[in-house]
Amino acid sequence: MSRAVAKVTLDTNVYVSAFQFGGMRLLHMAIDGDLEIAVSEPILSEVIRILRDKFQWDGYRLQDARHQILGLAQMVTPGQSLDVVKEDEPDNRILECAVAARSEFLLTADQDLLRLGVYEGILILRPVDFLKREPER
Repeated sequence: MSRAVAKVTLDTNVYVSAFQFGGMRLLHMAIDGDLEIAVSEPILSEVIRILRDKFQWDGYRLQDARHQILGLAQMVTPGQSLDVVKEDEPDNRILECAVAARSEFLLTADQDLLRLGVYEGILILRPVDFLKREPER
């Protein structure tokens, strides 16, 4: 019997939190096959930029983080540009990835995205709220 695997897109802040502060549960769920995570090059580039510029990660750690993300996420190339989030234009890259991947969930701590609630059938939640929804495995 196969189990349903949730398709998710993670915002940059979720990756940064995981790598910098140890909130790795979502990434471990992907490794275990309980989540299917989608990522795009703009998301990956922003994660690496923030870890480098804000947290002074060196090249080796950045390369390792990039490798880990690519090892657990499906790379998607968005086919459309969106202009939904007016307050913070780069947030639209996250939506573009989620739409292109046909994600069921977009997980973020970003208030501009959370305010949308749902976009094209994609439920936008804080990671903690998503984890509360998921049955313990």
